[in-house]
Amino acid sequence: MVSAPVWKAKLRLHADALLDAAAAAGLKARTLVVKVSPPIPAIPSGTGNAKPLSEAVRDSLRATAQSVSDPELRAQLLRLAAHARSSTDGA
Repeated sequence: MVSAPVWKAKLRLHADALLDAAAAAGLKARTLVVKVSPPIPAIPSGTGNAKPLSEAVRDSLRATAQSVSDPELRAQLLRLAAHARSSTDGA
């Protein structure tokens, strides 16, 4: 796996040399497959100013919580709705 198409192209250009080196090392490689993996997106650190949730979103979170059978998920949704309310009340 490579992180960019340019690396894929460079490795494909040197495929014969890489396969010869693999054979010299005792590996029975016949083909070279190079795949491009998309970069991993950065996870926000949470230090920025979050946009407050609207009352409609909070209502939707509460309604969703009531329709969920998993008690842990229900608790998390209700906590999120309550936290969103308390964080916007002081603003």
